[in-house]
Amino acid sequence: MADDASPAAPRRQLTLFDTTSIIVGIIIGSSVYVTAPQIAASVPDTLSFLAVWLLGGLFALVGSLCYAELATALPADGGDYVYLSRAYGRPVGFLFAWCELWLVRPGAIGSLAFVFAQYAEHIVPLGRMSPVLYAGGVVALLTGVNLLGVVTGKWTQNVLTLVKIAGLAMVIGVGFCVSAPPVETLPAASASPANWGLAMILILYAYGGWNDMAFVGAEVRDPERNIVRALLVGTAAVTAIYLLVNGAFIHALGLEGVRSAEAVAADVTRLGLGDWGGKGVSVLVAVSTLGAINGMTFTGARIYYALGKQHRLFRPFGVWSARRDAPVASLLLQGAITLGLVAGFGWSDGTLSRDGFERMAKFTFPAFWFFLLLVSLSIVVLRWREPDLARPYRTPCVWLVSSAFFFGAAFMLLESYSWALSTWEPQALWTLAAIGAGVVACAIDRRLSDGPQ
Repeated sequence: MADDASPAAPRRQLTLFDTTSIIVGIIIGSSVYVTAPQIAASVPDTLSFLAVWLLGGLFALVGSLCYAELATALPADGGDYVYLSRAYGRPVGFLFAWCELWLVRPGAIGSLAFVFAQYAEHIVPLGRMSPVLYAGGVVALLTGVNLLGVVTGKWTQNVLTLVKIAGLAMVIGVGFCVSAPPVETLPAASASPANWGLAMILILYAYGGWNDMAFVGAEVRDPERNIVRALLVGTAAVTAIYLLVNGAFIHALGLEGVRSAEAVAADVTRLGLGDWGGKGVSVLVAVSTLGAINGMTFTGARIYYALGKQHRLFRPFGVWSARRDAPVASLLLQGAITLGLVAGFGWSDGTLSRDGFERMAKFTFPAFWFFLLLVSLSIVVLRWREPDLARPYRTPCVWLVSSAFFFGAAFMLLESYSWALSTWEPQALWTLAAIGAGVVACAIDRRLSDGPQ
């Protein structure tokens, strides 16, 4: 089309409010509702339960301090792809984008789509096919929304973020105003042992997405100031919200009540608002997942747009549509792959599966943490390789901060790898096949780049 032939490019039109909404909206998806009982069951007492939520927020804050320097020094669309390419070379950046395309991004979007489906079918059941129909439908819908352009995508994100915060305020208010009869505590001998590794996997999954704002660096107004502010304000706000929400859960149900809850937020609101409270939480969780899916769809497509601008093998996806004001080809590619994985993970052993969330999470975590580990080192590598690079923001105590980020990411890589192997499934072979194909694709791209332009 004619508009795609013009030298169109992203414009700096995302405000501080927009970028903060992206961070808060992506982080607060469904995980605070889904994982709280598992986390409570993995720690020994109430203080430990709240402490691990605070620890997760501190890790996100440490990571944000590192990303603030990288994103303000290199404020381009693509985020991690840009930093990894500059720090370690084009092949590493290519493999990151390849894994994001085939594993991490569709896996993250798809896992949340299955959670959306789980709650949406409580509101309007669609029969046996509900999980796949709802999950696939929401992926297609929000891909379509973002195809309408940056303005539509960002305002959708802003509205969904405000609605979910209002809903969480309701849950917090009810939780601190009511309390259920205490649930009998198990004797110490029969209680399950603490599983700190699983607790931190689930905690940091709940905080996942704080770095996604870096993927839209080329579209942020006044990036030297607003990128830093959005990262720090967004992660601090989410940490405070998570502590308040989980404090409300504990106040209303007690630790044993949280551990045994099948739908913890619904149980809390039902105490104060009756059956309508339980139904309202189903709507709230569905809206929360919509906000996270939309944010990841919006930011993820920028990775493949950046990849296409620098690698000939993906050149068709490095085009910014002037008429749509969006990376149309990248959005369509991302949506198609996600729909394919949703269909694949929606079935197990030839039958419809309802555990798509956990299966897709195990599918994506190892690759995600591996590349985040490399990003944690890239801030030091770039200071050494490019000392004259303009850095509007410099991370304080960089060796201490980057080391904390590195060791946290290394721990999570080992734990998520062990978790994924704990229930070996055929889909794990997809991960290995995708990475192997990425190595081959990288070699092909290099040959194309070395050939005639």
